[in-house]
Amino acid sequence: MSNHSRRDFIKNASVAAASFYIVPRHVLGKGYQAPSDKLNIMGIGGGGKGYSDIMNSYNKGAENIVAVVDVDDRQVARIKKDLPKANFYKDFRTALDKEGNNIDAVIVSTPDHTHATIAMEAMRRKKHVYVQKPLAHDIYEARIIAEKAREMQVVTQMGNQGSSGDGVRTMIEWFDGGVIGKVHSVQVWTNRPVWPQGIKYPSAGFEVPKELDWDLWLGPAKYREYNPALLPFKWRGWWDYGTGALGDMGCHLLDPPFKVLGIRDAIDVECSVGSVFLNDWVPEWIPEGCPPSSMVTLHYGATKRNPSPVTLTWYDGGLRAPHPDGIPSTETIGDPDGSNGVILIGSKGIMTCGTYGMYPKVYKNGKQVPAEELPKAKLPRVVGGDGGHNTQWVEACKAGFGKMEVSSPFDYAGPFTESVLMGNLAIRSYMLREGEGRTAKYIGRQKLNWDATNMRITNFDPANQFVRREYRAGWTL
Repeated sequence: MSNHSRRDFIKNASVAAASFYIVPRHVLGKGYQAPSDKLNIMGIGGGGKGYSDIMNSYNKGAENIVAVVDVDDRQVARIKKDLPKANFYKDFRTALDKEGNNIDAVIVSTPDHTHATIAMEAMRRKKHVYVQKPLAHDIYEARIIAEKAREMQVVTQMGNQGSSGDGVRTMIEWFDGGVIGKVHSVQVWTNRPVWPQGIKYPSAGFEVPKELDWDLWLGPAKYREYNPALLPFKWRGWWDYGTGALGDMGCHLLDPPFKVLGIRDAIDVECSVGSVFLNDWVPEWIPEGCPPSSMVTLHYGATKRNPSPVTLTWYDGGLRAPHPDGIPSTETIGDPDGSNGVILIGSKGIMTCGTYGMYPKVYKNGKQVPAEELPKAKLPRVVGGDGGHNTQWVEACKAGFGKMEVSSPFDYAGPFTESVLMGNLAIRSYMLREGEGRTAKYIGRQKLNWDATNMRITNFDPANQFVRREYRAGWTL
């Protein structure tokens, strides 16, 4: 071979190798792997939780981050330094059009109100998806997303990372060992909200920062003028965008009892919420915002895992569950500071944990049972525990649909999110009223009966408006 031919051969081989490096895995067909053995990922939402989701999935270069999308340039300043080779976009639709042939999977870590529209667009293109909790903004979206994932046969994971932790598996092992018997009552609480909530909508009309595409940030939500009081974190307390304390922490704290007991669809739901009085006798009425505190009660039927009906009560905004008689009064329940906690009360004992299923404990006869006296570990653990939640999904994407188990697939996360959002439906129904001031009549303050199959409240039709929201013109699922 001449020197000229040799140089051409080396050059062409180098170009070919470089092109194979970015070929997405699905292009090569079932059973084949990209030469680099890396998953090609697009991250949508690059700040806050989006940053950690992307970087955890990137895993120090074990995978390829092909593109990052965020409507606000200020939110991606940090990740641009960490991933200088990634392409950056503001509009997820443009990004998917341009990069669709270069990626295998999509991470969605945006505010709650845009989870569904982005995830659906990615799944239509047969991309595996990882979506932050809660899976969707409303019950209907959660149902449709789970159905679409099943139809498209893509690997999915909701971002409730505690679902991959050791704690929930330990609790399952203890429960299966019969330590606490049949569970009849579950108590759960959180210190959320830790953002402004239960207040009037802040005044708007500010100039939109040049770095932000405000219309894209609003997405399917109705149009409002730009408001700096919402970004980047404080949107959670407004129904147009967030899902309140339940949406923020429910998918973390309720996961252990759902997994342990095998519960799924609620039979009914009722609630009460805290009131704020700025004027005598007349509470503030702010239907567009989440309340300062709430208590929600849901009832579930017996399951194969737990042959007993269960009453589950949720508390937030500074409210918390009563201290059970079977636990010493000096004991802190849940997290070490008591800010979040879970209690499962059974016929033989009590089991507790904190956020992500951490700090699991069992109490019997008024005392904590020593760990050495409890059933031993037998279930497989996720490498890295809750810290391995992203990489577990990545490895499952590489294996292909149905080849590897993940902790929170949409077949589980969809119905689970529906149940979590039932609490928000009850809260919003509770605030429905006719009239104003001292003569106002609150018409939705009752137990609401739920037909899960048809996604419908059967005994108070006005509550059904909160099953599925109306999208702004130009936005659909």
